[in-house]
Amino acid sequence: MEQYFAEEALLSMTSHLIFIIITWRLVQAVNFDAFFRKNRVFEARIFIVFITIALGTTVSNFFLDFISWSNNLIYLF
Repeated sequence: MEQYFAEEALLSMTSHLIFIIITWRLVQAVNFDAFFRKNRVFEARIFIVFITIALGTTVSNFFLDFISWSNNLIYLF
């Protein structure tokens, strides 16, 4: 039972990191200059990091939930 929780934790951590990295690459393609005031570079970077973490984690949670739901389909019949 403990091994199941360890495997699930490892899968979740890996998934979150992968999707955060993918989201970071995608967010870098967007020009956010129009949304921030001049001389607010630090705040803009922190905002982009938070947006990246939020989006990456949300997408990762969706895929992890989908995998979990798929595994629970065996209990349907």
